[in-house]
Amino acid sequence: MLSFDTLIKAKTLLGLSDKATLSEIKIRYKTMMKQWHPDKHRDDPDTAHAMSTQINEAYAILLEYCSTYEYNFDEEFLQNKTLTPQEWWTKKFGGR
Repeated sequence: MLSFDTLIKAKTLLGLSDKATLSEIKIRYKTMMKQWHPDKHRDDPDTAHAMSTQINEAYAILLEYCSTYEYNFDEEFLQNKTLTPQEWWTKKFGGR
């Protein structure tokens, strides 16, 4: 299982928000790979190669997280876990 720190580092490296969609992740990955491709940095290919390797690893980490993320949209589960407006208010601000 991935650690939270690993996910944060991957997200930060790609410059993604906490609520980035899979589409946004893919677009950002492609943009950064074009920017850091070693062919575009002939003056410093080692740095470009290192950066593109880090970008690939971050992308792989985020894709793995997205593919293994567990969620449950079962109607009964949602009804049992969802608070009514009154329950939410009481939990948030306390009762009278």
